Amino acid sequence: MPALTPDDVHTATETLSRLTEYLRDTPDPGEALALVEPLLDEYAGIPIQLGDTLRALARTVLDHPDTPRTPDLHVLVAKLRTAAWEQTDQHTLHYALDNLRALLTSASPNTPEYCWCR
Repeated sequence: MPALTPDDVHTATETLSRLTEYLRDTPDPGEALALVEPLLDEYAGIPIQLGDTLRALARTVLDHPDTPRTPDLHVLVAKLRTAAWEQTDQHTLHYALDNLRALLTSASPNTPEYCWCR
């Protein structure tokens, strides 16, 4: 794998910023859902990736021979690992997307609306 640079990661965060701005312009809900779905994929979405990234950072810092072994280090590594679990727990957001998709499908213009007058 080619080495990553901070610019590569910055590009990814810029893409997320562009998506946010696009969603603020109120696009079609189906299109918006399609754009957000990959972010919340239960296996490879942002919650899982961010959790894995935080755990990998903690391991990298802890395992590096030049890292000073201090009580502060262990506190900071514990914070990274806790944050990683908290992020990973958000993987269930894909269920919200499933429910939203079902709601949008049932509210499709082709589906007649319920009316008391019928």
